[in-house]
Amino acid sequence: MIKNNIKKISNNFIYAFPIIFLFFLAFTGFNFSFFLFKNNFSFNLIYAVIFYMVLKKPDRLGYGLVFLIGIINDVVQNFPIGISSVNYLLLCAIAAFIRNRTLMPNLLYDWAFFLVAILIVSSVNFTILTVIFDYPIKYGTLMISSFLTFLIYPILSKLFNYIIIIELREENAK
Repeated sequence: MIKNNIKKISNNFIYAFPIIFLFFLAFTGFNFSFFLFKNNFSFNLIYAVIFYMVLKKPDRLGYGLVFLIGIINDVVQNFPIGISSVNYLLLCAIAAFIRNRTLMPNLLYDWAFFLVAILIVSSVNFTILTVIFDYPIKYGTLMISSFLTFLIYPILSKLFNYIIIIELREENAK
């Protein structure tokens, strides 16, 4: 009895891990950042997780949940409310378009489309924050952070593929 309950809990955790990870990133404002030559560079892990989940497992991550994560991120990061939500929903729209147009899923194609998607989202983010809200932001730093996020995508993709394989293995064992 206890063994079955532990197995159910672990299966539910594996199934919900990407969503739990997204909420962790949103609530903590956590991103891998480092200083180099007096500039702050960071990986925007939320972009990579949202893009992957909408591209590969769209049934797990709804657009309402993405909107909520964006609102939470805005409050934590002290951005104007709705900026992150617009960015995340735009990223979702691009990923959904790519998912519908792609015949053969491939990590290299996903990676290239992810670069295009984060460049579009970063440009929209920069435009909204500087033109409408007069928010001080450096375009070069934003683009370097986007490029670093682009470089981290294959690692996250392999991690989430491994989690999906574990989940499928447990599902097929039933």
